[in-house]
Amino acid sequence: MTETRPRARGPIAALAGAFRALYRDPVVVQALRSTAAATIAYVAALWLSSEPAPLTAPLTALLVVQVTLYSTLTTGIRRVNAVIAGVLIASGFSLLVGLSWWSLGLIILASLIVGHMVRVSEFVPEVAISAMLVLGVTRVADTAWDRVLETLIGAVVGLLFNVVFVPPVWVSTAGESIDDLSRRMRTLLLDIGAELTAPASVETAAARLREARRLDNDVADVDAALRQAEDSLKLNPRVKEGPLSRVVLRTGLDTLEICAVVLRVLARTMTDLARERRDEELFPQETARALEQLLRQVAGALVAFAELVTAQVSENAATAERKLATGLEAAAAARERAAALLLAGVRNRAPHWQLHGALLAEIDRILAELDPEHRSRRLMEELDRTTREERVRFPAPKAARRWLTGRGHRN
Repeated sequence: MTETRPRARGPIAALAGAFRALYRDPVVVQALRSTAAATIAYVAALWLSSEPAPLTAPLTALLVVQVTLYSTLTTGIRRVNAVIAGVLIASGFSLLVGLSWWSLGLIILASLIVGHMVRVSEFVPEVAISAMLVLGVTRVADTAWDRVLETLIGAVVGLLFNVVFVPPVWVSTAGESIDDLSRRMRTLLLDIGAELTAPASVETAAARLREARRLDNDVADVDAALRQAEDSLKLNPRVKEGPLSRVVLRTGLDTLEICAVVLRVLARTMTDLARERRDEELFPQETARALEQLLRQVAGALVAFAELVTAQVSENAATAERKLATGLEAAAAARERAAALLLAGVRNRAPHWQLHGALLAEIDRILAELDPEHRSRRLMEELDRTTREERVRFPAPKAARRWLTGRGHRN
């Protein structure tokens, strides 16, 4: 019996893990939420509208429901305006000219013009889309008000759906993206370090440079995940320290982005050095081993920094901070040893000394960016800036407090 239980639990545990992974996937969550909201909107429209197939309601619900509550509330009104404008345009054209190839062109042109007039911003194309969809469903102008009613039903259902069923907080997803980025940077540093003891190869160094350049795409992907996480924190009742979490993640990504840029420059320096010393040793063996150890320590510090950034959200910051401090201390010691060996090597081998200095300066820049004191100052600056922006954007609470305390009457 004891031998069969792990086998019985194995598939169940794997299935449960798969479901958890799907629930954490924004694409899956959005598909499920949109489907549910559209279905509820259709049922409500069947009950409230006289139309036998009120498809405008689920259409509007699909457009209104977004991944986060903040994006739903900020874009919902513009989307509703776009759909209503499209419905009215389609109803008017069905009364006047009906549907033909030339009237379809006029409908699209009129919808795009009206979309700019009603100020629906980025949803101007949805005015034309809504008009064409509604015109395809019915050509009877008498149903215009029913279509408007269906649009309002879909909008209300979409808004209430995200209010009642609060969307997930995507901080963990953004944290995983930041951690993955740091590990890709770590792998690149380890690869560069492992090649220091081999004869110089321009092709290998150029390949590492291309990998470093591809980090820009990785940073852009993490930035997109972080923007979604920031939206999920806004107006979300599940979150108690939304501004702090946003600033922690954003400043962490900013630091890793700077390190990625410096890492690209470092890879370029290694490529130039390999080109100058083709088929020779890049460094003497002792210096190469010291630099390899230094890059290994820097790589570990990058991962520790990413763990600190994500741990601040999960209340494990103290452990992560100690790990980062230990990693930076080891990196600093390795840096001093490598610097001494590089200096001695320059004295014995003067050509290309500037590349040695550039390599050391680039490593220093990465270590400076990862320094906890530098990060603390950066966090305080961003928190102060965020607080000032919130006060400018929402001055009413501050004015109300001044009025209640009587300060507003002092001259």
